[in-house]
Amino acid sequence: MTTAQTAQTAPQPSMRLRELVFGAACAAALRAAARLGVADALENAPTAVEDLAAAVKTEPRTLRRLLRALSCHGIFAEQPDGTFTHTDMSRLLREDDPNSLRAIALWCTEPWTWAAWPLLDEAVRTGHNVVEDLYGKEFFQYLNEDAPESADVFNRAMTTSSVQSARDVAQFLDLSGCGSVADIGGGQGHVVASLLEKYPTLHGTLLDLPRVVENVDPRLRPGGALADRARLVPGDCRVAVPVRADVYVIKNILEWDDDSTSRTLRNVIEAGGPGARVVVIENLVDDSPSMRFSTAMDLLLLLNVGGAKHTTESLTGRLTGAGLVIDDVRPVNPYLHAFDCTVPA
Repeated sequence: MTTAQTAQTAPQPSMRLRELVFGAACAAALRAAARLGVADALENAPTAVEDLAAAVKTEPRTLRRLLRALSCHGIFAEQPDGTFTHTDMSRLLREDDPNSLRAIALWCTEPWTWAAWPLLDEAVRTGHNVVEDLYGKEFFQYLNEDAPESADVFNRAMTTSSVQSARDVAQFLDLSGCGSVADIGGGQGHVVASLLEKYPTLHGTLLDLPRVVENVDPRLRPGGALADRARLVPGDCRVAVPVRADVYVIKNILEWDDDSTSRTLRNVIEAGGPGARVVVIENLVDDSPSMRFSTAMDLLLLLNVGGAKHTTESLTGRLTGAGLVIDDVRPVNPYLHAFDCTVPA
Protein backbone atom coordinates (compact mmCIF):
# COMPACT_ATOMS: atom_id res chain seq x y z
CA MET A 1 0.00 0.00 0.00
CA THR A 2 1.39 3.42 -0.96
CA THR A 3 1.43 6.38 1.41
CA ALA A 4 -1.20 8.05 -0.79
CA GLN A 5 -3.54 5.14 -0.12
CA THR A 6 -2.71 5.21 3.58
CA ALA A 7 -3.79 8.87 3.72
CA GLN A 8 -7.33 7.81 2.78
CA THR A 9 -7.73 5.43 5.73
CA ALA A 10 -9.58 7.00 8.65
CA PRO A 11 -7.62 6.36 11.88
CA GLN A 12 -9.09 5.41 15.23
CA PRO A 13 -9.54 8.29 17.71
CA SER A 14 -6.46 7.32 19.73
CA MET A 15 -4.29 7.25 16.62
CA ARG A 16 -5.84 10.47 15.28
CA LEU A 17 -4.94 12.24 18.52
CA ARG A 18 -1.39 10.91 18.26
CA GLU A 19 -1.23 12.29 14.72
CA LEU A 20 -2.48 15.68 15.86
CA VAL A 21 0.06 16.06 18.65
CA PHE A 22 2.75 15.45 16.05
CA GLY A 23 1.28 18.20 13.88
CA ALA A 24 4.49 20.20 14.17
CA ALA A 25 6.25 17.47 12.19
CA CYS A 26 3.93 18.02 9.22
CA ALA A 27 4.36 21.79 9.38
CA ALA A 28 8.14 21.40 9.59
CA ALA A 29 8.12 18.97 6.65
CA LEU A 30 6.14 21.46 4.56
CA ARG A 31 8.59 24.20 5.46
CA ALA A 32 11.56 22.00 4.59
CA ALA A 33 10.08 21.04 1.21
CA ALA A 34 9.32 24.70 0.44
CA ARG A 35 12.79 25.89 1.43
CA LEU A 36 14.50 23.09 -0.49
CA GLY A 37 12.42 23.75 -3.60
CA VAL A 38 11.33 20.14 -3.97
CA ALA A 39 8.04 20.99 -5.68
CA ASP A 40 9.84 23.23 -8.18
CA ALA A 41 12.33 20.47 -9.01
CA LEU A 42 9.63 17.83 -9.52
CA GLU A 43 8.17 17.97 -13.01
CA ASN A 44 5.03 16.24 -14.31
CA ALA A 45 6.58 12.79 -14.80
CA PRO A 46 7.26 10.33 -11.93
CA THR A 47 10.77 11.04 -10.65
CA ALA A 48 13.28 8.94 -8.73
CA VAL A 49 14.34 10.25 -5.35
CA GLU A 50 17.97 10.13 -6.43
CA ASP A 51 17.28 12.54 -9.28
CA LEU A 52 15.26 14.86 -7.04
CA ALA A 53 17.99 14.79 -4.40
CA ALA A 54 20.59 15.78 -6.99
CA ALA A 55 18.38 18.66 -8.14
CA VAL A 56 17.80 20.08 -4.65
CA LYS A 57 21.21 19.09 -3.22
CA THR A 58 20.12 16.73 -0.45
CA GLU A 59 20.83 13.17 0.64
CA PRO A 60 18.50 10.74 -1.21
CA ARG A 61 17.67 8.65 1.86
CA THR A 62 16.62 11.59 4.01
CA LEU A 63 14.74 13.22 1.14
CA ARG A 64 12.75 10.00 0.72
CA ARG A 65 11.83 10.16 4.40
CA LEU A 66 10.64 13.75 4.00
CA LEU A 67 8.58 12.95 0.90
CA ARG A 68 7.07 9.85 2.49
CA ALA A 69 5.96 11.89 5.51
CA LEU A 70 4.33 14.49 3.27
CA SER A 71 2.72 11.87 1.02
CA CYS A 72 0.79 10.59 4.03
CA HIS A 73 -1.01 13.94 3.96
CA GLY A 74 -1.60 13.97 0.22
CA ILE A 75 1.35 16.28 -0.47
CA PHE A 76 3.29 14.48 -3.22
CA ALA A 77 2.46 10.85 -3.99
CA GLU A 78 4.71 7.80 -3.82
CA GLN A 79 4.30 5.31 -6.66
CA PRO A 80 4.67 1.50 -6.37
CA ASP A 81 8.11 1.69 -8.01
CA GLY A 82 9.36 4.20 -5.39
CA THR A 83 9.19 7.27 -7.61
CA PHE A 84 7.26 10.38 -6.59
CA THR A 85 4.74 12.50 -8.44
CA HIS A 86 2.89 15.72 -7.83
CA THR A 87 -0.56 16.03 -6.28
CA ASP A 88 -2.90 19.00 -6.42
CA MET A 89 -1.54 20.16 -3.06
CA SER A 90 2.16 19.70 -3.78
CA ARG A 91 1.82 21.81 -6.94
CA LEU A 92 0.74 24.69 -4.70
CA LEU A 93 4.27 24.67 -3.24
CA ARG A 94 5.72 25.55 -6.64
CA GLU A 95 6.91 29.13 -7.04
CA ASP A 96 5.48 29.34 -10.55
CA ASP A 97 1.99 28.03 -9.79
CA PRO A 98 -0.60 30.82 -10.30
CA ASN A 99 -2.22 29.81 -7.00
CA SER A 100 1.06 29.18 -5.17
CA LEU A 101 0.93 28.96 -1.39
CA ARG A 102 4.68 28.59 -0.93
CA ALA A 103 5.04 32.00 0.72
CA ILE A 104 2.11 31.24 3.04
CA ALA A 105 3.68 27.91 4.00
CA LEU A 106 6.93 29.65 4.89
CA TRP A 107 5.27 32.50 6.77
CA CYS A 108 3.22 30.21 9.00
CA THR A 109 6.37 28.27 9.95
CA GLU A 110 8.83 31.13 10.44
CA PRO A 111 11.36 30.72 13.31
CA TRP A 112 9.45 32.99 15.70
CA THR A 113 6.38 30.74 15.45
CA TRP A 114 8.24 27.78 16.95
CA ALA A 115 9.11 29.89 19.98
CA ALA A 116 5.58 31.26 20.36
CA TRP A 117 3.34 28.20 19.96
CA PRO A 118 4.50 26.48 23.21
CA LEU A 119 3.30 29.57 25.10
CA LEU A 120 -0.28 29.38 23.80
CA ASP A 121 -1.58 28.37 27.22
CA GLU A 122 -0.14 31.59 28.64
CA ALA A 123 -1.76 33.64 25.88
CA VAL A 124 -5.10 31.93 26.52
CA ARG A 125 -4.76 32.48 30.24
CA THR A 126 -3.98 36.18 29.97
CA GLY A 127 -5.55 37.16 26.64
CA HIS A 128 -2.31 38.89 25.65
CA ASN A 129 0.27 38.21 22.96
CA VAL A 130 3.48 36.43 23.94
CA VAL A 131 5.80 37.79 21.24
CA GLU A 132 6.36 41.03 23.11
CA ASP A 133 7.61 39.11 26.14
CA LEU A 134 9.76 36.86 23.95
CA TYR A 135 11.49 39.63 22.02
CA GLY A 136 10.97 42.74 24.11
CA LYS A 137 9.11 44.72 21.45
CA GLU A 138 5.86 44.88 19.51
CA PHE A 139 5.54 42.25 16.78
CA PHE A 140 5.86 44.39 13.64
CA GLN A 141 8.67 46.37 15.23
CA TYR A 142 10.44 43.09 15.98
CA LEU A 143 9.96 41.86 12.40
CA ASN A 144 11.27 44.99 10.74
CA GLU A 145 14.13 45.70 13.16
CA ASP A 146 15.34 42.26 14.24
CA ALA A 147 14.03 39.77 11.67
CA PRO A 148 14.12 41.41 8.23
CA GLU A 149 14.18 38.04 6.44
CA SER A 150 11.00 37.05 8.26
CA ALA A 151 9.51 40.44 7.43
CA ASP A 152 10.23 39.78 3.77
CA VAL A 153 8.53 36.38 4.01
CA PHE A 154 5.54 38.07 5.64
CA ASN A 155 5.33 40.63 2.85
CA ARG A 156 5.56 37.94 0.17
CA ALA A 157 2.85 35.92 1.90
CA MET A 158 0.57 38.93 2.15
CA THR A 159 1.28 39.74 -1.49
CA THR A 160 0.33 36.21 -2.50
CA SER A 161 -2.91 36.45 -0.56
CA SER A 162 -3.63 39.90 -1.96
CA VAL A 163 -2.97 38.94 -5.57
CA GLN A 164 -5.28 35.95 -5.27
CA SER A 165 -8.13 37.99 -3.80
CA ALA A 166 -7.64 41.37 -5.54
CA ARG A 167 -9.57 40.41 -8.64
CA ASP A 168 -12.48 39.15 -6.53
CA VAL A 169 -12.52 42.41 -4.57
CA ALA A 170 -12.38 44.52 -7.74
CA GLN A 171 -15.18 42.54 -9.31
CA PHE A 172 -17.26 42.82 -6.14
CA LEU A 173 -16.87 46.54 -5.45
CA ASP A 174 -19.07 48.96 -7.36
CA LEU A 175 -17.21 52.27 -7.46
CA SER A 176 -19.25 53.80 -10.26
CA GLY A 177 -19.31 57.57 -9.83
CA CYS A 178 -16.43 57.60 -7.34
CA GLY A 179 -13.42 59.75 -8.03
CA SER A 180 -10.93 58.29 -5.58
CA VAL A 181 -10.22 55.19 -3.51
CA ALA A 182 -7.63 54.58 -0.78
CA ASP A 183 -6.41 51.15 0.29
CA ILE A 184 -5.34 51.36 3.91
CA GLY A 185 -2.62 48.90 4.86
CA GLY A 186 -2.95 47.50 1.35
CA GLY A 187 0.43 45.81 1.02
CA GLN A 188 1.88 46.03 -2.47
CA GLY A 189 -1.30 47.61 -3.83
CA HIS A 190 -2.86 44.80 -5.84
CA VAL A 191 -6.39 45.77 -4.84
CA VAL A 192 -5.81 49.40 -5.84
CA ALA A 193 -4.25 48.33 -9.13
CA SER A 194 -7.16 46.02 -9.93
CA LEU A 195 -9.66 48.78 -9.16
CA LEU A 196 -7.79 51.33 -11.30
CA GLU A 197 -7.79 48.85 -14.17
CA LYS A 198 -11.55 48.34 -13.77
CA TYR A 199 -12.35 52.07 -13.56
CA PRO A 200 -10.26 54.13 -16.06
CA THR A 201 -11.08 57.50 -14.48
CA LEU A 202 -10.56 56.44 -10.85
CA HIS A 203 -7.60 57.71 -8.80
CA GLY A 204 -6.14 55.50 -6.09
CA THR A 205 -3.90 55.83 -3.03
CA LEU A 206 -1.98 53.09 -1.25
CA LEU A 207 -0.99 53.62 2.41
CA ASP A 208 1.33 51.14 4.09
CA LEU A 209 4.62 50.96 5.98
CA PRO A 210 7.65 52.40 4.13
CA ARG A 211 9.30 48.98 3.79
CA VAL A 212 6.15 47.65 2.14
CA VAL A 213 5.53 50.57 -0.18
CA GLU A 214 9.11 50.27 -1.49
CA ASN A 215 8.06 46.96 -3.08
CA VAL A 216 4.78 48.16 -4.56
CA ASP A 217 3.16 46.55 -7.60
CA PRO A 218 5.13 47.64 -10.71
CA ARG A 219 1.91 48.96 -12.27
CA LEU A 220 1.77 51.66 -9.58
CA ARG A 221 5.41 52.68 -9.63
CA PRO A 222 6.70 55.72 -11.55
CA GLY A 223 6.57 54.77 -15.19
CA GLY A 224 4.07 51.99 -14.54
CA ALA A 225 0.85 51.58 -16.49
CA LEU A 226 -1.27 53.05 -13.67
CA ALA A 227 1.24 55.44 -12.11
CA ASP A 228 -0.44 58.60 -13.38
CA ARG A 229 -3.56 57.78 -11.34
CA ALA A 230 -1.80 56.29 -8.30
CA ARG A 231 -0.38 57.90 -5.17
CA LEU A 232 1.92 56.00 -2.81
CA VAL A 233 1.95 57.11 0.84
CA PRO A 234 4.40 55.48 3.27
CA GLY A 235 3.04 55.49 6.81
CA ASP A 236 1.43 53.59 9.66
CA CYS A 237 -2.38 53.68 9.61
CA ARG A 238 -2.38 53.15 13.37
CA VAL A 239 -0.65 56.53 13.73
CA ALA A 240 -2.33 58.58 11.01
CA VAL A 241 -4.16 58.33 7.67
CA PRO A 242 -3.05 61.41 5.69
CA VAL A 243 -5.27 60.48 2.74
CA ARG A 244 -8.51 62.03 1.54
CA ALA A 245 -10.69 59.75 -0.62
CA ASP A 246 -14.29 59.00 -1.51
CA VAL A 247 -13.89 55.34 -0.58
CA TYR A 248 -11.55 53.64 1.89
CA VAL A 249 -10.82 49.92 1.62
CA ILE A 250 -9.55 48.18 4.76
CA LYS A 251 -8.81 44.53 4.00
CA ASN A 252 -7.57 41.92 6.49
CA ILE A 253 -5.81 44.33 8.84
CA LEU A 254 -8.40 44.78 11.62
CA GLU A 255 -7.19 41.62 13.31
CA TRP A 256 -4.64 43.22 15.60
CA ASP A 257 -5.18 44.10 19.24
CA ASP A 258 -8.28 46.16 20.00
CA ASP A 259 -6.30 49.36 20.52
CA SER A 260 -4.63 49.17 17.09
CA THR A 261 -7.95 48.39 15.44
CA SER A 262 -9.65 51.30 17.19
CA ARG A 263 -6.88 53.73 16.25
CA THR A 264 -6.95 52.64 12.60
CA LEU A 265 -10.71 53.08 12.33
CA ARG A 266 -10.59 56.43 14.10
CA ASN A 267 -7.86 57.67 11.75
CA VAL A 268 -9.80 56.57 8.67
CA ILE A 269 -12.99 58.24 9.91
CA GLU A 270 -11.14 61.48 10.65
CA ALA A 271 -9.47 61.42 7.23
CA GLY A 272 -12.65 60.69 5.28
CA GLY A 273 -15.08 62.87 7.15
CA PRO A 274 -18.88 62.71 6.98
CA GLY A 275 -20.23 60.82 4.00
CA ALA A 276 -17.06 58.87 3.27
CA ARG A 277 -17.56 55.22 2.37
CA VAL A 278 -15.50 52.65 4.28
CA VAL A 279 -15.42 49.05 3.03
CA VAL A 280 -13.98 46.60 5.55
CA ILE A 281 -13.12 43.16 4.17
CA GLU A 282 -12.26 40.30 6.51
CA ASN A 283 -12.26 36.55 7.02
CA LEU A 284 -14.84 35.46 9.57
CA VAL A 285 -14.40 32.49 11.89
CA ASP A 286 -18.16 31.96 12.17
CA ASP A 287 -18.82 31.91 8.43
CA SER A 288 -15.99 30.05 6.71
CA PRO A 289 -15.68 26.88 4.61
CA SER A 290 -12.36 26.15 6.31
CA MET A 291 -12.73 26.43 10.06
CA ARG A 292 -9.53 24.47 10.74
CA PHE A 293 -7.46 27.06 8.90
CA SER A 294 -9.30 30.17 10.11
CA THR A 295 -9.31 29.08 13.76
CA ALA A 296 -5.60 28.21 13.56
CA MET A 297 -4.85 31.67 12.16
CA ASP A 298 -7.01 33.10 14.92
CA LEU A 299 -4.73 31.50 17.52
CA LEU A 300 -1.60 32.67 15.70
CA LEU A 301 -2.93 36.23 15.81
CA LEU A 302 -3.41 35.87 19.56
CA LEU A 303 0.23 34.84 19.91
CA ASN A 304 1.85 37.52 17.79
CA VAL A 305 -0.23 40.68 18.22
CA GLY A 306 -2.94 39.75 20.71
CA GLY A 307 -5.42 39.98 17.85
CA ALA A 308 -8.22 37.79 16.59
CA LYS A 309 -10.08 36.72 13.50
CA HIS A 310 -13.55 38.23 13.69
CA THR A 311 -16.99 36.79 14.02
CA THR A 312 -19.82 38.70 12.36
CA GLU A 313 -20.85 39.99 15.76
CA SER A 314 -17.38 41.07 16.86
CA LEU A 315 -16.61 42.96 13.66
CA THR A 316 -20.02 44.61 13.70
CA GLY A 317 -19.31 45.74 17.25
CA ARG A 318 -15.89 47.17 16.34
CA LEU A 319 -17.25 49.11 13.37
CA THR A 320 -20.34 50.55 15.03
CA GLY A 321 -18.34 51.23 18.19
CA ALA A 322 -15.95 53.34 16.13
CA GLY A 323 -18.89 55.37 14.84
CA LEU A 324 -19.47 53.82 11.41
CA VAL A 325 -22.90 53.00 10.04
CA ILE A 326 -23.02 49.55 8.42
CA ASP A 327 -25.09 49.70 5.25
CA ASP A 328 -24.57 46.18 3.94
CA VAL A 329 -22.74 42.90 4.64
CA ARG A 330 -22.08 40.52 1.76
CA PRO A 331 -19.63 37.75 0.82
CA VAL A 332 -16.89 38.78 -1.61
CA ASN A 333 -15.98 35.14 -2.25
CA PRO A 334 -16.26 31.96 -0.14
CA TYR A 335 -13.53 33.23 2.21
CA LEU A 336 -14.07 36.97 2.57
CA HIS A 337 -16.97 39.18 3.66
CA ALA A 338 -17.36 42.90 3.00
CA PHE A 339 -18.88 45.29 5.53
CA ASP A 340 -19.93 48.34 3.51
CA CYS A 341 -20.05 51.34 5.86
CA THR A 342 -20.53 55.08 5.88
CA VAL A 343 -19.10 57.83 8.09
CA PRO A 344 -22.24 59.55 9.43
CA ALA A 345 -22.78 63.30 9.44
